[in-house]
Amino acid sequence: MANTPLAVLDLVPISSGSTASQALRNSIDLAQQAERLGYARYWFAEHHLNPGVAGTSPAVVLALTAAATSTIRLGAGAVQLGHRTALATVEEFGLLDALHPGRFDLGLGRSGGRPAPSGRQPALVGAAAVVDGRTPGGLRIPARFSFEHLLRHPRFVLHKKLLQQPGAESQPYDEQIADVLALLAGTYATADGVEAHVVPGEGAELEVWILGSSAGISAEVAGANGLRFAANYHVSPATVLEAAEAYRAAFTPSAELARPYVSVSADVVVAEDESTARELATGYGLWVRSIRSGDGAIPFPSPDEARTHAWTKEDRALVEDRLETQFVGSPRQVADQLETLRDATGADELIITTITHDHADRVRSYELLSDEWGRR
Repeated sequence: MANTPLAVLDLVPISSGSTASQALRNSIDLAQQAERLGYARYWFAEHHLNPGVAGTSPAVVLALTAAATSTIRLGAGAVQLGHRTALATVEEFGLLDALHPGRFDLGLGRSGGRPAPSGRQPALVGAAAVVDGRTPGGLRIPARFSFEHLLRHPRFVLHKKLLQQPGAESQPYDEQIADVLALLAGTYATADGVEAHVVPGEGAELEVWILGSSAGISAEVAGANGLRFAANYHVSPATVLEAAEAYRAAFTPSAELARPYVSVSADVVVAEDESTARELATGYGLWVRSIRSGDGAIPFPSPDEARTHAWTKEDRALVEDRLETQFVGSPRQVADQLETLRDATGADELIITTITHDHADRVRSYELLSDEWGRR
C-alpha cells in the first residue's frame, strides 16, 4: 500500500472578506495545481444555504473545472440524492461525459433522503478493536457525535422546503441507486415494460461511487452493487471503521470491481513546520462550530478573527471530535498520520480536504503533502 493514491475534496470555501466568485476561481486554480502535483482525482461537495461555502452544484463546478484541466479525474463528493431524481442526475453527468469522456466520478450520497431502514448490522471486528479511543495502530476514534439536534433545526426544515417540490417524497435509496445504474447501463424498464433511454447519459464512462458515514444503507448498497465506497473520517470519525467494514461485508463482485475499493477522507493542514500549520488551522474549530450548531458554515475566519471567539463548554463539545481528528503539522507528521488512517481502515485511497483562510497557504499545503507522500 506504499503507493496509496491521494485525492482532493473541495467544498469551494469562501474566506472572510472574500466572495463566492473568488472562491470559485481559487478552486479551479487548486484543481489545476492538484493535476500538476499528481493527485488522483478532484471532487466537489454539495452544500446549500451556507454563507461560507460556494459549492452548491457539483455538476456546474465540474463543467467549469473540466474546461480548465486536462487529465485529472473530476467528480462529485457527493450529489445529494435526497432531493433529486435518478434521471436528472444521469442526464447532468451524461452531459459532462459527452464533452469530456472518461474523466468523471459520479459520487452519490443519501443526504436529505428518507431515514435509513433499520436492519441487521454485520459484526464489526475492526470497530470493536478500539480501546480507549484508539485503534491498535493509534488512530483516534472519538466518541460518537449526535446529529439529532441538526435534524430538528429550523434551517434543516428550510432546506427540505426549498430543495424539494411541495409534497414530494424521496425515493428509497437502494431503489434510487438501482435506477441510476440501470439508466447508465440502458437496462431501465418499468414493471409493464416501458423502457427509458437517456441521451446523453446511457453508456457514459462514469465511475459510480457511494459515499457514507456509517454501517448503514449507503455501505450496504455500495457493497451489494459492487461499487466503490468513500468513508467519511473527516465528518464522522467515530464511525469510519464500521462504515468501511460494513461495505466490505456486503461486497459482491461486479463487472466494475472484482474486490472492494475504499477511499477514506481526512481534514489536513500542512506547512513547513507544526507551529505554522497550527496557526493556519486556527479558524477550523470556529468554522466547524458554525456547521455543527445548525446555522450553516460561516466564511472561513482568519486566525486573528478566530481568536476573538469566547468559547463555551457547549461550543467545545460541538467540535471536539473534529479537532482531535484533524491532521495538522509538518509534511512528515501529517503523512505519518495519514498512513495510520490508511492502515486502520484498509483504505485503497485517501481523499484530502484542506481549508485555510489564504488560498496560497491551501495550495502550499497540498504541495508539501504531495512531495512528502511521493517519497514514501
